[in-house]
Amino acid sequence: MSFLKGLFSNKAKLGVLLVTILLVFYMIVAGQRGIVLLGAPQLTAKAMGLAYLVLPVVGAWALIRELMFGMNTEKMAHRLAEEGGLPVDDLPRTPAGRIIREAADEQFPRWQAEAEAAPEDWRSWFRLSQAYDASGDRTRARRSMRQAVKLFQAEQASGRS
Repeated sequence: MSFLKGLFSNKAKLGVLLVTILLVFYMIVAGQRGIVLLGAPQLTAKAMGLAYLVLPVVGAWALIRELMFGMNTEKMAHRLAEEGGLPVDDLPRTPAGRIIREAADEQFPRWQAEAEAAPEDWRSWFRLSQAYDASGDRTRARRSMRQAVKLFQAEQASGRS
């Protein structure tokens, strides 16, 4: 019950749950349509049926990959919070709540230098990812977070902390 309470108190997790449910529903429907089309006598229908079966497999792979990425990111954030290593979110914001990019860009070199000085530390890559995100560079933020996840998983596998 506390899981559900926590889920519904976090809008992001609720959104992920809803999108996941919709994607699973889509995969089931696409799979069923694929099976029906495979049974049709026309070659074109069979080809479409095969495509309908491939799409849910790709969707499932992407869904699992993204859910694992999110869970690892959350684990890292909790770990950094326990260690007192999360960057303080004190950047000025617009009235709409968006970070003022110039202020984020001013702080960015600090986090970039930290990652360059400690390239094998997932913590520095996590903070760099947050800096990229604050500066509006989502592509590099995601790439940095993937590097942080990779290093975090290697640390977990080796038993280091």
